[in-house]
Amino acid sequence: MCIFCGFYCFRSDGAQPHLVNIQFQKKVKLQLVVLYVDFKLDESYTPSKISVRAGDGFHNLKEIKTVELVKPTGWVYISLSGNDPRDTFVNTFMLQIVVLSNHLNGRDTHVRQIKIYGPRPNPIPHQQFQFTSSEFITYSTVR
Repeated sequence: MCIFCGFYCFRSDGAQPHLVNIQFQKKVKLQLVVLYVDFKLDESYTPSKISVRAGDGFHNLKEIKTVELVKPTGWVYISLSGNDPRDTFVNTFMLQIVVLSNHLNGRDTHVRQIKIYGPRPNPIPHQQFQFTSSEFITYSTVR
């Protein structure tokens, strides 16, 4: 648990880029990565440029999205959908979230929470993803 914010969060120490590697036991469909960051509290520790990569393992990761953040406070939604409307998800064994740079040229980084979503069975247009049971809410933070 983080002594600064009271949550389980990702804090880095060392040279950039900072990596969060998530491996799955079987190939999964992923549609959305959601990060909680807070420029007001973290200042130079806040990511300003993030890359999301996917693949079968470390040997063949490909960049899916790169996102620039400008003083973000709160949840940042990164869709993994491609440019083609038929590409609504990524089918992968591994996801890598890369913090390429921080605000104010900061060295270390702080991401307060990370959530990863697969496609919904019956999506409701323009409705944000939400955890619906107490079990999912309990496990909705990085541990």
